[in-house]
Amino acid sequence: MPPAATTNLGYTPPDGGWGWAVVFGAFISIGFSYAFPKSLTIYFKEIQEYFSISYSEIAWVSSVMLASMYAGGPVSSLLVNRYGSRPVVLVGGLMVSAAMVLASFGTTIMHLYLCIGVLGGLGLAFNLQPALTIIGTYFQVKRPLANGLAMTGSPVVLFTLAPLNQFLFDSFGWRGSFLVLGSIVLNCCVAGALMRPVRKRVQLKPNAEPQEIIGAAEETATADSRVQSTNLQTDKRKNESRGQLHKYIDVSLFRHRGFLIYLVGNVVMFLGFFAPVVFLAPYAKHQGFDEYSAAFLLSIFALVDMFIRPTTGLIGNTKWIRPRIQYFFSFAVTYNGVCHLLCPLAHGYVGLVVYAVFFGLAFGMVSALLFEVLMDLVGAHRFSSAVGLVTIIECGPVLLGPPLSGALVDIFGEYKYMYYACGVFMLVPGIFFFIMHYYNYKKLDAEQRHSLALEMKTSDDAEQLKTSRDDETL
Repeated sequence: MPPAATTNLGYTPPDGGWGWAVVFGAFISIGFSYAFPKSLTIYFKEIQEYFSISYSEIAWVSSVMLASMYAGGPVSSLLVNRYGSRPVVLVGGLMVSAAMVLASFGTTIMHLYLCIGVLGGLGLAFNLQPALTIIGTYFQVKRPLANGLAMTGSPVVLFTLAPLNQFLFDSFGWRGSFLVLGSIVLNCCVAGALMRPVRKRVQLKPNAEPQEIIGAAEETATADSRVQSTNLQTDKRKNESRGQLHKYIDVSLFRHRGFLIYLVGNVVMFLGFFAPVVFLAPYAKHQGFDEYSAAFLLSIFALVDMFIRPTTGLIGNTKWIRPRIQYFFSFAVTYNGVCHLLCPLAHGYVGLVVYAVFFGLAFGMVSALLFEVLMDLVGAHRFSSAVGLVTIIECGPVLLGPPLSGALVDIFGEYKYMYYACGVFMLVPGIFFFIMHYYNYKKLDAEQRHSLALEMKTSDDAEQLKTSRDDETL
């Protein structure tokens, strides 16, 4: 079994049992969170004609929904830290359901922005962060596998909702379909009901030293405790005001080296992460292929994505990859960039199919590892706050990425420059991750050696003190 990452949870995660039911619940919650905004695009054409608006205006519905989902991250993390994952997911499912029901009575596009975009996006945020957080409380050794399986929910739900939405659209129109979707997303409440809090088994620390050594070292510790007591009394008032904030949102993460590396790279990466998916079908139509052939490319992409995510979790859980999983994530991001840079060289429909396959592999690898590497960096006990801070900062590039890419198409009249830009946006952070994680691993190894040296010195000092006491006794 590969070595598990160190945690400060204070208990031993079960790594199984009811945890697999929690993974299934997270599978549903994460699936709806990521796939639902994309699946609504099938209704955009009729809504655009109904309200007599432009394509850019209707496209903002999904963009606002995704941005609200990311912006609601800190609020969701605060609620998870305060109340736990189960009630937050239940409320989130009710919010998305209410958003779709209210949107079905919409009379203006602004109504849809507020209902689907803002209310629905916040509801998805209340589904996403709790699902990601609770996995870390149930799994430690098998955590990459559990995260990979949970993240598979996104392509599976997207693959299911795409034909279902087409059927609903043909049968009931967009208003009736929204009412039906409002009932379907209540499955998120079922998923939330599965997320019961973990039953903690407290870790018992064995005595590493005999009682005599502990007693000998106690005198030294007593002297140190007096100094520490004085410092604690001095800092008590200062920490009282900050303690409540850190209890829910750990702002000290902005001084965490690994967290800053992750954050800087992801801000650049998300400028080019979603745009290639959004423009894959339009690019195929621009090449002269019919609508069904263009849509089939998305199906190929979703199928490959569906199978690569759990596979990536299995690979990331091996004894060769787990200790240095950050390099695996760096490779996945770099691989994405290379795929986009080579996309304009693909000729004919076969070339686009090959690109869709390789892009599905790259996208699925990054998606499966995206939150696992964050948990590996900051630990499961700080993950809830970390993911909340990350998502609020990432909502900017998530919102602006597709419009900026679309602007390149409008300016040059060709899609290849858009794919070149997305390739650069992915390749640069991939190289950045390789370099900075190499540096981070070196620093962590040096800090670990220094910590071991201090422990050995403390043990030697205690042994010498015991020996001197024995000599005095004799």
